[in-house]
Amino acid sequence: MEQRITNKARELFFRYGLKSVTMDDIATNLGVSKKTIYQYYTDKDSIVEAVMLFEIQRGERECNQYSNQSENAVHEVFMTIDMMQEMLSTMNPALIFEMQKYHPNAFKMFNDHKHQFIYQTIKANLERGQREELYRQELNAEVLAKYRVETLFLPFSQEVFPMAKFNIFQVSLELMNHFLFGITTPKGQKLITKYKQAKKTSI
Repeated sequence: MEQRITNKARELFFRYGLKSVTMDDIATNLGVSKKTIYQYYTDKDSIVEAVMLFEIQRGERECNQYSNQSENAVHEVFMTIDMMQEMLSTMNPALIFEMQKYHPNAFKMFNDHKHQFIYQTIKANLERGQREELYRQELNAEVLAKYRVETLFLPFSQEVFPMAKFNIFQVSLELMNHFLFGITTPKGQKLITKYKQAKKTSI
């Protein structure tokens, strides 16, 4: 039941955002009483934190899998596109902002994950690409990893990319495209073209 609650809460949070979804909404959509939910979670904060933990663990598993299974550093980046599309196509753009404003503990979990795991994953990919001579040797992996971490979440900014005008996934692809072409050698750029054609994506 605990996992069912987490899964349903995730679905509702991603669709409607955090602020508008109540404990009653979660209970109603599960077809159980609110009392049943309180047997597993003390309040909405604890559910938001459980959903965030689930997302973090899922993301880490998939990123590690891509790193291990990819042919090279450029391929590793392309392998993340499907995960990114699945997440962004179902995720309410206001979710991160609302988490920061209303659920600080969950936001701290997200922020720690962002600045630790995601940063280290990107940095490792940059260093791998340099070893494989796909990324430019003079790049500072530490600086560019921090830059990339920040641009990953820029599409969620309603101030910069209002949802009424921009598609989050398309913005994310455009930023990824810009980043990849900026760091790759001619050898790496050939691989970008190869994987774009294979994926038939608009990146």
